Amino acid sequence: MKKIGIVILNYNGIKDTRECLTSLKDIKTSRFLHTIYVVDYSNDLQETQAINKEFPETVVIKKTGNLGFAGGNNVGIKQALNDGVDYILLLNNDTLVSSDFLQILFEYMEKNPMVGCISPKIYFAKGYEYHKDRYKRTELGKVIWYAGGLLDWQNMYGSHRGVDEVDQGQYDKTMKTDFASGCCMLVKKEVFEKIGFLNEKLFLYWEDSDFSVRAEKAGWHVVYNPKPYIWHKNAGSSGVGSSLHDYFLQRNRLWFGFHYAPLRTKLALLRQSLVQLGKSTSWNRRAIVDYYFMNMGIGSWRKTV
Repeated sequence: MKKIGIVILNYNGIKDTRECLTSLKDIKTSRFLHTIYVVDYSNDLQETQAINKEFPETVVIKKTGNLGFAGGNNVGIKQALNDGVDYILLLNNDTLVSSDFLQILFEYMEKNPMVGCISPKIYFAKGYEYHKDRYKRTELGKVIWYAGGLLDWQNMYGSHRGVDEVDQGQYDKTMKTDFASGCCMLVKKEVFEKIGFLNEKLFLYWEDSDFSVRAEKAGWHVVYNPKPYIWHKNAGSSGVGSSLHDYFLQRNRLWFGFHYAPLRTKLALLRQSLVQLGKSTSWNRRAIVDYYFMNMGIGSWRKTV
């Protein structure tokens, strides 16, 4: 029987982690076994103790310091692969899942051997929408956060297809996508064996796009499947528009663009970044400087943690 390792990070977020793990208790698991790995690098030892006590079937991997999204997930991925799993599910701790989401993802990948990474439809959790006053009460829980990933190679931006739209079936076609979402992404073990792990230079943001592009270049299909779905408490750990958000998005966008974009886009990024050095916020400027001096990983953000 196939095995799936579910990798979740907990970084001072016990409330969200507890709710996520509780929702996972009801998932359907016919034709596969699963183990949940919580990589816990919270500062409060009581969070670790709470997870161990309330969810004794979960494998808790205690780490210290801030490893970032990429580094933290890699710890769990490597442990799960060492334990002999066939698939890895990366799942944000600030998510709630439907009971059959993993069953559907698994069965699709079993029937489509060239699919290396797959993500489901992801809704905003109720009350976590960007524009809370825009929707009717009956529409909450059906507002799309991710229905496939889009990469604008000319301007070097990544975006989520369908974001902020109420789901009316407009994105109900399974299809290849520019990137799977690290919020919820099922990956075959063979993909990690062929291309390696999440890029720890990126630390936070753009690592799922980088992983997806590497998988595609290695011959795997990266797919969005709308039949399974989960809910996301958007920006639960970083906050949209925060300094952290600005810093890592800006720096890693430059890294990604200079690695993968066409020459014309690279020249545009160079011009744009030089102009922004004199006009942007302090953390945006720091991000640009850090990229050009290859101060990657946690970069200058280490001064704040």
